[in-house]
Amino acid sequence: MTISRRRFLAATTSVAAAAYACGLPGECTAQTNFFPKRHKPVPPAPSFVYFGTDTAKPGAQGIYLSRFDPATGKLTSPTVAAASFRPAFFALGLGHGKRVLHVCNEGDEHSSAISSLLIDPATGALHPLGKVLSGSMGPCYLSLDADGQSAYSASYSGSGVATYLVEPDGSLSQPVERLDFKDAKFGQHGPNADRQQASHPHSARLSPDNRFLIVNDLGNDSIVTFPVDVTTARLGAPHVNERRAGSGPRHIAFHPNGRWVYSVNELDNRIDQLLWSGMRGDHAHGVEPQALLTDAGHSISTVDPGFHGTNTAAEVEISASGSYLYVSNRGENSLVVFAIDQGNGMLKVLQRISCGGKTPRQFTFDPTGKWLLCGNQDSDSVTVFACNQGNGGLTGPVQTLTVPSPMMTLFA
Repeated sequence: MTISRRRFLAATTSVAAAAYACGLPGECTAQTNFFPKRHKPVPPAPSFVYFGTDTAKPGAQGIYLSRFDPATGKLTSPTVAAASFRPAFFALGLGHGKRVLHVCNEGDEHSSAISSLLIDPATGALHPLGKVLSGSMGPCYLSLDADGQSAYSASYSGSGVATYLVEPDGSLSQPVERLDFKDAKFGQHGPNADRQQASHPHSARLSPDNRFLIVNDLGNDSIVTFPVDVTTARLGAPHVNERRAGSGPRHIAFHPNGRWVYSVNELDNRIDQLLWSGMRGDHAHGVEPQALLTDAGHSISTVDPGFHGTNTAAEVEISASGSYLYVSNRGENSLVVFAIDQGNGMLKVLQRISCGGKTPRQFTFDPTGKWLLCGNQDSDSVTVFACNQGNGGLTGPVQTLTVPSPMMTLFA
């Protein structure tokens, strides 16, 4: 075979370069790797974590800030980031390219509001941007649409839902719409005389396709869906899905497949599996999108059969993999892990573990999914658990941090 001068020079140049990379000629051994050495992944930088605390309780001063190290699962001692009245729920938005923390100030007709604070990207310090009326008393939940154009709040004690536009600086407009859920078209209140004397919207969140608002109404035992135009924050005609009498729907979680929905019920301590389907509309011809929630026929208790005390189920989350569902119990004071059958979406209890405190109102996962932070409202603590992403199990707490009456935890 004849080798051209060009091919010969290319081959000898490659060999020389390889020898040079090893040191002097003749120093390379059979084990030498001529490819660049792979370095271990750089661990993620510590994250900001904000805690909303109940300022109606002694010692709580508003919003607290810690740094979280995802390599160790440890939080720094919290400091007060901003004085804020009863910051019960957070949502994260943007303004001029910077992160904005939106806060539900859960109060009476005079103190209920939605506050917006700019996050300093270097220190995590919070700087006030604005405050608007919540539209109803007791805002307890806030969500932004996926494009960050509009926001939606649920007010528990005021029986209302409100919508807002997001201004260019990240603050919120005055309410665009205010809906009174005491209106009979939203259903009738449930049979629990102590807890269901009126409508109590407990969450308002967008569907994964960003086209519908879904409201869990604890007082009316219903889940209400609205078509929504996120560019205007306007809602279409409601569809009321009546749930089991006395169940008290609180929060929902969507499975990553977008089809399965899980509603945690505060009053009867059960998780209901629902099926979601949404149909596109044609706004140009006045046809609204339509969504349908149907019962999948599967419901499971959040508490152990041997538990006979008073309990109210609280938070529900699904792992990024879609394999596991997590719920918290106030009373049993537990975190429960369920396996999700990937064929039919049904749940099976995998683990029941103490929350490490009292009254786990809310919990959240860190961005890596390897750690769970649980806020224990009546023991003034936040507990950190390691999460095994292979089998879904929780271990811990690996840390217990003193935080006065935590109501909400958010990574930012």
